[in-house]
Amino acid sequence: MIKVGVFGARGRMGSTVCDAVEGAPDTELVARIDAGDDRAPAEAAQVMVDFTQPGVVMDNIKWCIDHGVNAVVGTTGFDEDRLDQVRSWLGADPDVGVLIASNFSIGAVLMMAFAEKAAPFFDSVEIIELHHPRKLDAPSGTAASTARRVAAARRAAGCAPMPDATQTALDGARGSRVDDVPVHSVRLQGLVAHQEVLLGTAGESLTIRDDSYDRVSFMPGVLAGVRAVVGRPGLTVGMDEILGL
Repeated sequence: MIKVGVFGARGRMGSTVCDAVEGAPDTELVARIDAGDDRAPAEAAQVMVDFTQPGVVMDNIKWCIDHGVNAVVGTTGFDEDRLDQVRSWLGADPDVGVLIASNFSIGAVLMMAFAEKAAPFFDSVEIIELHHPRKLDAPSGTAASTARRVAAARRAAGCAPMPDATQTALDGARGSRVDDVPVHSVRLQGLVAHQEVLLGTAGESLTIRDDSYDRVSFMPGVLAGVRAVVGRPGLTVGMDEILGL
């Protein structure tokens, strides 16, 4: 049995993780930690799962590393500077593993991998991400990760810049730019987590879309991360290696 704790346990994602851990045959929930709680019970865990907020997640990761507890992190807001900070905390010969993923939905992970594979074959790529209106960040971490992977794949293939003759536009009309890939964010009551990648070339388009209608869709990926991280010292970014992609 893998002993698991959850940071952000009273949140929407955190409470769903608690239920998933309690329902799995090989994991045991030993700590529910939320804002203002003492973190001491987390010392009993082999793995802490973090679904909190960008403002507190780094402190939680540092605590885990200092206490020899592995971490699976679904909180968004990570850039290369933050990832480098985690690497420095882990050191050259780490004893614990930290898995940071922008999305734990199996469908979303596959969507990102498919988009990266397809991007060099099309002249244009744009991303639309759609979430519930309580989401704190825009664009989503998944959309930003997808854009960076798409851009890197296009650079590696020597693709020309994407065509766009826009000369005048209202602020935000063409979305934000992540590594020069347009990303559009929608916040709409009734949605959970959705993203589509639009790829176009002369005479053809391809749309890759993932829809998560319930937070339980993320739980198979979270549990896969929990099972994997105990044997993966150091920093792992994304779920691709965990899923064999």
